[in-house]
Amino acid sequence: MQDRTTNRMLYSLKVAGAQTASTLGDRLGVTAVAVRQMLGRLHEDGLVAFEDSRESVGRPKRFWHLTDAGNAQFPDNHAGLTADLLASVSAVFGEAGLDQLISHREKTTLNQYRTVLEPIAAIEQKVQHLAEIRSAEGYMAEASRDVGGDLILIENHCPICVAAKACQKLCRSELEVFQAALGPNVEVERFEHILKGARRCAYRITETKRERQLAMKL
Repeated sequence: MQDRTTNRMLYSLKVAGAQTASTLGDRLGVTAVAVRQMLGRLHEDGLVAFEDSRESVGRPKRFWHLTDAGNAQFPDNHAGLTADLLASVSAVFGEAGLDQLISHREKTTLNQYRTVLEPIAAIEQKVQHLAEIRSAEGYMAEASRDVGGDLILIENHCPICVAAKACQKLCRSELEVFQAALGPNVEVERFEHILKGARRCAYRITETKRERQLAMKL
């Protein structure tokens, strides 16, 4: 059984991506020696791996990251069963039946999100609340603004990843739900995608000129 500090280390690698032992030590408030010992045990268990990178003159830095087994430590919402059910729906009812099922899920999810988001006027607060909703659903989501001022929604984990790999229409559906839930005054673009090999899914929410002006006044 992993101790609390080890679990925090796995969580930090999941949320923040590849890091050095020194950076992990600073984040967790433990010594570099202790971090290296924990990383060694996790490496033996196949949960983490490393790459050495020479960024400047001197010794290369070792960056640690989660393996597939490490990522599997986080909840998947029974995605394997979901994938099997989706395959069964497609086999029994055809692609039209599968589309109807995904459409129903999309409408239900959208109604749930709209109930929370529609009373909120400011788009930044809407995105923050959407991140909270998604985190509660297991996506380890966070929201912020980038250097250009666009809002960014990041999902560090995909609890339905296995199902989404089997049925990529689920990912299409989620993107459409975000767009509809946040309203017509923004454009939502996915620019990082776990299914395309990225560490996380990330969405850029671009406001219209009017919305940006309103945000600057708040």
